[in-house]
Amino acid sequence: MQIDNSVEPYTILDSTPISTALSKLNEQKQKILFVVNEFKVVTGAFTDGDFRRWIISSKSIDLSTKAGLIANKSFIKAKEDATELELAELFSEKITIIPLLDDEDRITAVAKSGKQIFSIGPFNLNEKARSLIIAEIGNNHNGCLEEAKRLVDSAKSSGADCVKFQMRDLDTLYVNQGSSNDPSADLGTQYVLDLLSRFQLSDEDFIELFDYCSSQQIPALCTPFDKVSADKLENMGIAAYKISSADLTNHELLTHIALKKKPIIISTGMSREEEIISSIRLLRSRNANFVMLHCNSTYPCPFEDINLSYLKRLSELSNNIVGYSGHERGINIAIGAVAFGAKIIEKHFTHSTTQEGNDHKVSLLPDEFKRMVEGIRELESSLGNADTRKVSQGEMMNRETLGKSVVASKDIAKGQIISESMLTIMSPGKGIPPYHIKELVGRSAKRDFIRHDFFYQSDLSNTTIKARKYNFKNPFGLPVRYHDFERIISLSNLDFVEFHLSYKDLDVKLDEILSQNHYELDCIVHAPELFSGDHLLDLCSLDDDYRKKSVRELQRVIDITKELKNRFRNKNKDTLIVVNVGGFSKNSFLSNEEKSQRLSALRISLSELDTNGVELIPQTMPPYPWHFGGQQYHNLFVHPDEIFLWCKSTGMRICLDVSHTALSCNFLELDLVSETKKLAKHVAHLHIADASGTKQEGLQISEGAIDFTAIYRTLEQEMPNAYWLPEIWQGHKNDGEGFWIALDRIEQLRQKNCTMRF
Repeated sequence: MQIDNSVEPYTILDSTPISTALSKLNEQKQKILFVVNEFKVVTGAFTDGDFRRWIISSKSIDLSTKAGLIANKSFIKAKEDATELELAELFSEKITIIPLLDDEDRITAVAKSGKQIFSIGPFNLNEKARSLIIAEIGNNHNGCLEEAKRLVDSAKSSGADCVKFQMRDLDTLYVNQGSSNDPSADLGTQYVLDLLSRFQLSDEDFIELFDYCSSQQIPALCTPFDKVSADKLENMGIAAYKISSADLTNHELLTHIALKKKPIIISTGMSREEEIISSIRLLRSRNANFVMLHCNSTYPCPFEDINLSYLKRLSELSNNIVGYSGHERGINIAIGAVAFGAKIIEKHFTHSTTQEGNDHKVSLLPDEFKRMVEGIRELESSLGNADTRKVSQGEMMNRETLGKSVVASKDIAKGQIISESMLTIMSPGKGIPPYHIKELVGRSAKRDFIRHDFFYQSDLSNTTIKARKYNFKNPFGLPVRYHDFERIISLSNLDFVEFHLSYKDLDVKLDEILSQNHYELDCIVHAPELFSGDHLLDLCSLDDDYRKKSVRELQRVIDITKELKNRFRNKNKDTLIVVNVGGFSKNSFLSNEEKSQRLSALRISLSELDTNGVELIPQTMPPYPWHFGGQQYHNLFVHPDEIFLWCKSTGMRICLDVSHTALSCNFLELDLVSETKKLAKHVAHLHIADASGTKQEGLQISEGAIDFTAIYRTLEQEMPNAYWLPEIWQGHKNDGEGFWIALDRIEQLRQKNCTMRF
């Protein structure tokens, strides 16, 4: 159940015109509004059903009629102090939102069915959200307002989502009015009081500090240790309250804070389970919005006493997300807590662990806190879900390279019954996997096989995929290798081919692999990314030796392209060479300054190349490229705005890889169609494939998340002369089976929308 104390989205004045009420109703997912008078007294409810009933019963329709006149006077409501159990009995399939009223029937909150949403500032926490990371500054400012502000800045720079402080009213909190000179005080109490009396911020300091946090756009939380402090924080507009472990059993303080209707985070250190359960019951009875943090209140806490496994139990007890407040050394336990389900992480934060006070000694320094945040974010990205095991993009590549396939052990004629002796298992894994071998035995061969031919999924189906002639207005083609080029062009009416060269292909003699001196179609070349010696092409490298080697290797590609193009129809034009210019990094994305340095290196590299007779077109890249079946980070030709500025300043055109750019737009939260339009006039050539998320590229058309109808309409209108081809992952298998499927689907889309040119 959710309690929302912000009632404005759910209410309308009884004098509101029906037309206005309908507009607001249309914006609201709950599809109900509560009609109130000028004193916030609820007089009725307004729904689509109420509107329809009014239309049916009215002789004339006037949408300027006041909503209060047609409001339903019989609606489900509850008192603001109703318990969670009482409210649960009122919910049903139809009733999912209930107004909570005070003794004078004024609306003070609404209760909604479903799990409570825990929100602090811009952060909405649930099981799927990333963890909220709190830097507990506490009193580590040692009473200095300027140091408190510096700690806020450092915490934000280190990746903290929130900062937290502490407030105490010593006069009412301690029996001796907080006197550190009380000779009867225990040694521990005397020590703490001495620190607190010197290190407390004034009320004026807190107000200025909270204003500063707001200006830096980082929410500030605070722990009140007494009711006086809680009231002060409420007047200061605090976003949420943190309850210390010391006050878990302080039901009077819990009740006092719960009545303020703000989110509450409460630590459970020093407490037995029955005390935790008792506090949960109390908070539920007050309809409090709270999250419990597992905690061990030892400074520092021995690792063996932490018991992260209790996080699951705590979640069961509170029926909510949970978090972890840690006082142990280092960062590993906090990171591990996220793997156990913690959605809030709180760790002490300081600029120096040698300063006076226990908290400093168990605090993280800024660089340690930053490493913890990075570790948590990396862990979160790896958690996934337990629904099903899928093969990732990188694994798909390695599965082909390292895996095994079912192949023909001898020649098999079409129509011949396949026996087990005709089959064997060999590498690489480009065909169907070995466990399918029994399914082939007894089948009639769908095609002719020669020894060591691979079997594919289509060999197990009753469907035959065949190439044919296609009807497209823009020049279309396919990616090819030298070994399958002549076979592929014999199967369809291609306008061009794109040779995907390997570094080995640069050493072959064209007369030995091409049977003709002239082919009646155009050619494009895709430069290799990988060269001999594990050298990944990087024209942007700041290592000058590495960059110059990349220039030399690309020049070899240019030279072979000049020789190759003489055999094709476009021999008298500049032949396009698709190139991934580099700019990748291994561990993280580069800063804007670092990207600028690499673009400068790229300009130098381009000036050193002899490009007479060819046109280099950089390919748009995804945020996470795959090299050798492993993920890296790409920095250049990823963001559409940066690509546009590069093309505008250099005059270069690009190869728009729709799949790559879709992944980039997903990552950057941009609209693919809008960004495609932005780049259109700089596009010379397109690679077309589907995509999903930020990493799944090269998917078959209509098997990802791209709206190809909108994309193709954009391409037709904005770049009618561009070359294009389907760039489907492993589309070349089985005589280009994946490419023919893609072309079929694209043609079907074109036929459905006669305005398309694809």
